[in-house]
Amino acid sequence: MFWDTHMHCRFSGDSDADPNEMALAAAQKGLAGICFTDHIDWDYPGPTPFSFDPDEYFRTLSALRSQYKEKLFIGIGVELGLQPHLKERYAALTAQWDFDQVIASSHVVHGFDPYYPQFYIGKTEREAYREYFESILENLAVFEDFDVYGHIDYVVRYGPNKNRDYSYEKYKDIIDEILRTLIAMGKGIEINMAGFKYGLLHPNPTEEILKRYHELGGEILTTGADAHLPGHVAYDYPKLAGLLKAAGFGYYTVFQKRKPVFFPI
Repeated sequence: MFWDTHMHCRFSGDSDADPNEMALAAAQKGLAGICFTDHIDWDYPGPTPFSFDPDEYFRTLSALRSQYKEKLFIGIGVELGLQPHLKERYAALTAQWDFDQVIASSHVVHGFDPYYPQFYIGKTEREAYREYFESILENLAVFEDFDVYGHIDYVVRYGPNKNRDYSYEKYKDIIDEILRTLIAMGKGIEINMAGFKYGLLHPNPTEEILKRYHELGGEILTTGADAHLPGHVAYDYPKLAGLLKAAGFGYYTVFQKRKPVFFPI
């Protein structure tokens, strides 16, 4: 009876999914709850606009929450694509709207999304990956109003060789700095099962990073599949309990009204 607390629907620029169909898929898979975390990536450099009308968003999802109240809990969250210059705009957004969970993510690095090949031009893959991790620290230096940092090694989904030559050990110094910073801030991370969907054979972040987060004293770990289609809700969740236990966790975390709730595995 896990929760899937990272999912997208038609309010995200990269999804056409109907929110009712996402909720129905979750109910059919026996989930205890979900949280919609649609994208807001202001100043996104690509052709896709990543924003939504919060009024319509809350109105639609609040009605859906009432519709499914006997079947599963539906949270209303957001995934913010951080860039340092957006600090004040995002702070105003999260102050105004009563989100259950705020995921902070790095999608745009110095004007480029690693999803696109342009990010890697003129760099070795290792340089590009390190630049991505450095950008997380740049964001953490200015942003505080979030609950968890999403898919910390997102970049490996799209690099020239994806994760073929990637490991925690190669970037241990900077990844440890990210984890220690998040822990000191009282923030969590997520286990994002979409890594399996992208053929990486590992979650984002990898098992080693999840374990290291726990070793360093990290306690807040949410679960999500980063679904953009109903068929991807709770993707590969049969692996989830084993992954959590192997990393040292006997529980997972859900945010409701921005407060962490801990559930045993």
